[in-house]
Amino acid sequence: MKKLSDIRVGILKIPINRIILLVVTDMFAVMASSVLSLYVRYEFSFGDIDPVFWKAIQDGYILNIFVTLVIFYIFRLYNSVWRYASDTEMVNVVIAVTICAVMQPVIFWLLDTRVPKSFPFFYAFFMAVFTGGVRFSYRFLRMVQNRRLNHYNAPERQNYMIVGAGASGNAILQEIQSSKYLSMHVACFIDDNPGCQGKYLRGVPIVGGRDKIAENVEKYDIDEIIIAIPSANRSTLKPLIEICKETGCRIQILPGMYQIIKGDVNVSNLREVQIEDLLGRDPIEVNVDEIIGYVQNKTVLVTGGGGSIGSELCRQIAGHNPKRLVILDIYENSVYEIQQELKQSYPELDLVVLIGSVRNTLRMEEIFREYRPDIVYHAAAHKHVPLMEDSPNEAIKNNVFGTLKVASAADRYGVGKFVMISTDKAVNPTNIMGASKRICEMVIQNMNRRSQTEYVAVRFGNVLGSNGSVVPLFKRQIEQGGPVTVTHPDIIRYFMTISEAVSLVLQAGAYARGGEIFVLDMGEPMKILDLAKNMIKLSGYRVDQDIKIEFTGLRPGEKMYEELLMREEGLKETANRMIYIGRPIEYDDGLFEEQLERLLEASVNESGDIRALVREIVPSYQYEE
Repeated sequence: MKKLSDIRVGILKIPINRIILLVVTDMFAVMASSVLSLYVRYEFSFGDIDPVFWKAIQDGYILNIFVTLVIFYIFRLYNSVWRYASDTEMVNVVIAVTICAVMQPVIFWLLDTRVPKSFPFFYAFFMAVFTGGVRFSYRFLRMVQNRRLNHYNAPERQNYMIVGAGASGNAILQEIQSSKYLSMHVACFIDDNPGCQGKYLRGVPIVGGRDKIAENVEKYDIDEIIIAIPSANRSTLKPLIEICKETGCRIQILPGMYQIIKGDVNVSNLREVQIEDLLGRDPIEVNVDEIIGYVQNKTVLVTGGGGSIGSELCRQIAGHNPKRLVILDIYENSVYEIQQELKQSYPELDLVVLIGSVRNTLRMEEIFREYRPDIVYHAAAHKHVPLMEDSPNEAIKNNVFGTLKVASAADRYGVGKFVMISTDKAVNPTNIMGASKRICEMVIQNMNRRSQTEYVAVRFGNVLGSNGSVVPLFKRQIEQGGPVTVTHPDIIRYFMTISEAVSLVLQAGAYARGGEIFVLDMGEPMKILDLAKNMIKLSGYRVDQDIKIEFTGLRPGEKMYEELLMREEGLKETANRMIYIGRPIEYDDGLFEEQLERLLEASVNESGDIRALVREIVPSYQYEE
């Protein structure tokens, strides 16, 4: 219950004429309830009522009014917004009226008079009818008015189906019905609980389970579907979304259980269904305590901090209380954006943002000497496969020797952990980008064998929504009316979200003992064609009718499928069931260092035969002559 000072402030915000009206009606309710209680007690005959009782209710009227107003004041019956009244207000009315009824014998005892023993029971009933009826009638009239407005706006009104007739679905429906600004009409509910089916929720029929979605979309001419099941995980949602997207309706979803916990379920919380919802697996779980344990109070350097992976690394690291966060990138525009975001989100963070290239040896020396990082996350790299096929020497200079220079500086300046971002394209590579990242993995394994620094690599698949990935491309193509371009109908890829990828990288740092290549169990791969179809359907279009799909053929260096582990590698489990460690491939360190010298010379001299040297280092690298 609120303090009286809080209640007083609340009352001052309510228009005084509304408070006066409620007080007057309550005064009438006290008298009417008293009279009707005697009338019912004497079997609906005023003539049979004892005159003593008539005099008693007249003598007690003033004191009764005073007691009633005080009790109603305490239970906030004068400062509630009754057009949005709910079960909370109903409970307050019942409790307040019950206390008033209990006080009746006390009031008449103080006045040295009496009323029939059944009087308090009848009095409680009539008071509840009068006071509750007056207050809730305002909400009823508003609801009727809103429905009339919605009827007038019928040409603009859209029909909605809500999937999930639980607390969240009820809350969304309540807001829609009570708002005069939403031209939305909930036509039906879907719920898999057989006990709910065939019933009504706030006057809206619950027409069946998910198997009835398609037929009721047609029956009720549904425009949009709202999925209001915040407790459902991604693997549960996927088949449900698959059914909904086949209807051609726009789909919205309530994000998660925290909305229920916060009591913040409303239409504004809804979001579009995203392609991440169709991954068919639950998000990666990490041990936050372990991450905090090695990031907290440490100086952390993130290279490539302006990129999609690097910037998300910076966000999550900033939330784990580092001593200092140093962000390095060569592109000033992207790193400026993450700088401004972190300044606003974490004003107390010791943030350093630097511009520089990992290929610049002197710049790397300067940065490591001045800031002395404890942990390095190396995300700087050229990652675009077709572009690197056209500029293979740049891939080698930036990826291989940029990594070597940062890793060497980490060794010289006593960095504790060095975590490099790798890719599934490093496994049996068919493109120069993947082959260069495989050499990077060998570089950090080589460094780990002769350094006190713990060097590890983290290998994962495609990241949804990252810069240069297929999802933003498909979105732009859909917005432009198509066509959506897919290289091959059978090409498949593993996918994960940016936040999952970064969580894995952070967890790998906690597990790192040096020399490991961490690999994520990414579940089942997805066909790029299915991804394109899903995005078209989730946008409310029909495949090959509204938006066409065109096949353009495999690009240079592109594989039909990606592998996460080389055949020679084994798998070792970690404490996280989604993360494994691949056994390193053995190679001759001395020979590898000689090959690196020749590779450096060839890349600097812009050799036209750089791929042949790469294949000497990575025998599994296959390319077309």
